[in-house]
Amino acid sequence: MNYAALLRSALVALLRNKMRSIPIILPYTTAQKKIKGITWLDDILCSAVSADAVKVAGQEATAVLRDRHHLRPEEEDDFNIRNPEDIIQAQLDASKTLTVLLIAIASISLIVGGIGIMNVMLVSVTERTREIGVRVAVGATEEAIQLQFLGESIMLSLVGGAAGVLFGVFGSYLVGRTLQWPIQMSLESVVIAAIFSVAVGVFFGYYPARKASLLDPIEVLRYE
Repeated sequence: MNYAALLRSALVALLRNKMRSIPIILPYTTAQKKIKGITWLDDILCSAVSADAVKVAGQEATAVLRDRHHLRPEEEDDFNIRNPEDIIQAQLDASKTLTVLLIAIASISLIVGGIGIMNVMLVSVTERTREIGVRVAVGATEEAIQLQFLGESIMLSLVGGAAGVLFGVFGSYLVGRTLQWPIQMSLESVVIAAIFSVAVGVFFGYYPARKASLLDPIEVLRYE
């Protein structure tokens, strides 16, 4: 059989079908010599009798290939055997690595944003020293002063969190429309973002609020 003519016919059929994928079946020796120009098999597909026998089948295939390749016991394999479980595990490992990377980036962002909130609140405490002194002088308790500045800190973090949620939703929608990817938004992610915003506001706003509540009213009333 003239395999060159067969290949030409297959290419013509492929072009006529507007490059759609069509199966071409031919002897592996012809594919090796006429197409790839090699003398070995680069891929062998095997199937096990059941899902439970996949691991055993892989071990038996390894033993057969080592015997055919004349490898001594101390020599490493000169081939690779992959099964669906290995591929799935590799995908899971890649997903875990990406998740850890995203968590690290988000953590750094939260720390930087929290430090910014704390600096803003410290400046606010300094600029409103006389106001704090007046409030304490007329009977405001330490808890009331703390709640005031903690509330302001939480509001700052919530505004930032809301802006981040809006930007994330818009960016996801834009990327999905551009790349034709399916995008699914969940209410849980928005709730979690709000909870983290409140937590950041409380954590990084506590020190300025505590500092404001401990100011001496006599000293702060003299502050210019």
